[in-house]
This record gives sequence, C-alpha cells and structure tokens, in this order.
Amino acid sequence: MDDILRRFWDNLIGRASGPINFRLVIQPTVASVLAIRAGIKDAREGRPAFLWAAITNSAFRPELLRHGWRDVGKVFLIAAILDSIYQLMVHRGVFLLELVVVATVLAIVPYILIRGPVSRMATALCQRRDQRELRETVLEGRKHLKGERRDEQ
Repeated sequence: MDDILRRFWDNLIGRASGPINFRLVIQPTVASVLAIRAGIKDAREGRPAFLWAAITNSAFRPELLRHGWRDVGKVFLIAAILDSIYQLMVHRGVFLLELVVVATVLAIVPYILIRGPVSRMATALCQRRDQRELRETVLEGRKHLKGERRDEQ
C-alpha cells in the first residue's frame, strides 16, 4: 500500500515538470473563465450561489449539477485525455485513479471554487446598480413634481 501511495504522489508531482505541463495552467484558467461566466449568469437570473445551493437545496441540485457539468464537462474530458497522453508518454500505461484526480483538480475544483463567489459579487453589484437607478428615478420624480407645483402657483 505504501508503494502505491508513494508512486501516486511521485507521479502527481512529476506532472509539473513533465511533458505537456502547459495544461496545468491552461485548464484551470479555462475552467475559471467558464465559472465566471456562469456566476454572472446566475446573478442575472437570480439563482443562488452554486456550491451552497447544490449542497443545501435538494430541489435545485439536479439542475445545478446539470448546468455545471454542461459548462465544465468538456474541460474535464480534455484534462482526462491530456493526462492519458501524458501517462502513456511517461509511464507507458494509464493509471485511472491518477487520471480522475488530475482531471478533477484541473477542471472541476477551480469551477466550483470560483462560480459561487463570482455569483455573489455580481449579485451585489447588480443590487447596487438597481438601487442607484431607483434613487435617480425618485429624484427625477421629485424634480418633476416640484416643477408642476411651481406651474400651478
């Protein structure tokens, strides 16, 4: 068992300096961009924060997971394919557990960690904008009413 864990850890660390290591930056970046887009869309549509709603609200869970997988599924599959290629090049075989761990860390983890906070920030910004617009509308209405009162006198 110790040999398996040591090999697993050594193989994971070796990916940072091995061939096609550019994917270790590109894939989390793509997942992050997709998470930002989804978080902004969540805020516009009034949906709750992704991870919190997926954990606490069983009614929303299937829909949220479907939307999340639709966004990040391709990145996950590309991460799995590239890691398979890496493993074949370096180890002359594919270790499935390592493949799943790497693809999850590169694609799903950044997506989950970023989508919720972006949604919350976008919601806060939208609420501020809406309050500012409401304030401006009220002020314009007051000015209009004052103008009508002067005309009556």
